[in-house]
This record gives sequence, structure tokens and C-alpha cells, in this order.
Amino acid sequence: MLKFFFWILLLANAGLFAYQRGYFDVMLPSGREPARISQQLNADKIKLVPASAAQPAPASPTPPAAAPTEAQVSAVEKKEETLACAEIGNFNIEDAKRFRDQIAALSLGDRLVQHPVREVASHMVYIPPQADKEAAEKKAGELRRLGVEDFYIIQDNSSLRWGISLGVFKQEEAARAFLVSLNQKGVRSARIGERSVTSSLVAFQLRGLDAATKSAVDKISAGFPKQEMRRCEPA
Repeated sequence: MLKFFFWILLLANAGLFAYQRGYFDVMLPSGREPARISQQLNADKIKLVPASAAQPAPASPTPPAAAPTEAQVSAVEKKEETLACAEIGNFNIEDAKRFRDQIAALSLGDRLVQHPVREVASHMVYIPPQADKEAAEKKAGELRRLGVEDFYIIQDNSSLRWGISLGVFKQEEAARAFLVSLNQKGVRSARIGERSVTSSLVAFQLRGLDAATKSAVDKISAGFPKQEMRRCEPA
């Protein structure tokens, strides 16, 4: 009896061993390796990929648009800018000729205007012209009653005819101080005017300059370091 159980156990172990080795896969597929792999299609082309590599790579952020450089901004501003009126001077006769000869190459035509420089010779405190001589003398009487004695009625053919001159000063500050003293006495209609004279100096007005033309003018002006370009109102 014991021999019978011995042979039963031996056969069972032998069958289990054969099953684990895949000897019965032809009749009873076990689903184990390596038989399972041999039944797969193109099993030799299967590649194992790490989990980290299987995840899609994060999309790289779109780089921000580059900000325009200072040179680019400056170029746009120069392109859009048009200088309505610029003036350069005061040139003496010799420098004025050199400047005029050099700038002639730009062919500015009527956009270039030369004019003499008027210099302020003095500052006059005055009362504006009255209607006629009788009105001027009436105003003079009012001044005397206010304690003002040093004046004269302008009787020439200038634009100030029948006005009253109260004083002429070389410095504007002195003229303003005198005007304050007149106001304190009750003289309210007096004002300050400039008395100018034409000098031998020359200035040039340049009109409607675009960026390229102004740049060319600047290069010429650099040869006259004592002269300064300034904005002006077209004449």
C-alpha cells in the first residue's frame, strides 16, 4: 500500500515538474514565459521603456517677443519727426559765407532763409501812444500830478508817436525796478519795450526739416562750434 502512494506522489511531482517546464504547452497552454512570448506576434521587436520616458515632454514655453532696442526706438522717432523751423546763428560775415556754401549742397531752396540779427540796445519804460497830441499832453498832466516829472512826449514818425517815454535803461533789471517804482506812485499804464538795432551778424532759418535733412544740417553745424541751433517760429 505504501508503495502505491509512493508511486502516486512520484508521478504527481513528475507531472507538476513537466507542467512548470512547459512540456505540456502544446496541449495545455500555461500562459507562462517563455511560451507566452513565443506566441506573440513580432515579440522580438518589443522594447521596454522606462515609465519616466513614456510621459510626453513638457512643451517648451514660447519665448517672449524681444523688446525693441533703444536704437530702433530712436530710429522710429527720427523718422516720424519733422522740424518745422530751426534757427542757427549768430554768424559774422565770414562764417556766414562758409556756412551758406556748405549747406548749399542740401538744395533746401526756399526752406533756407538768411536774415540779419537784431540786437537789443536798450530797454525803454514808456506809456503807449495816445490818440493825438492833445491826448498825450493830457496824459503828461496826469503824470505830473502823480509826482512824475522826468519824461517826454514822443513826436517822431515812429510807431510810438504820441507815446510818452519815462526812461531808457541798458539793463532789463534796471528797467523793471523803475517800472515797480512808477506803479507804487500810481502809474498803471507804463510798460517795458525793447529798443533794438540791426547788427552785422547773420542768422539762418531752416524750415520743414525731416530727420535725414536735419542730420545733414547737424553735421555741417558741428563745424561751427560757437553757433547753436534752436527752434523758432517760421517768419
